[in-house]
Amino acid sequence: MKSWKPEFLIDGKWCGNAIRFATYEEAYRNARMKFMVWTIPTDCRAVQSEDPVNYRLEEDGTLTEVKS
Repeated sequence: MKSWKPEFLIDGKWCGNAIRFATYEEAYRNARMKFMVWTIPTDCRAVQSEDPVNYRLEEDGTLTEVKS
């Protein structure tokens, strides 16, 4: 697999966006950070993706775009 993506459970359906990370840890940490402030999702996870990595999650929680 090429990357990891955060997903959110909304109304019984797993939903995501175009953000892709190099590691499970980055994707899951990003999902948990969003999940803690959003009110609609009922769960979150990180799953593998065939898409290329396009973001890095910094230690302070900010996202940095990864140029290909």
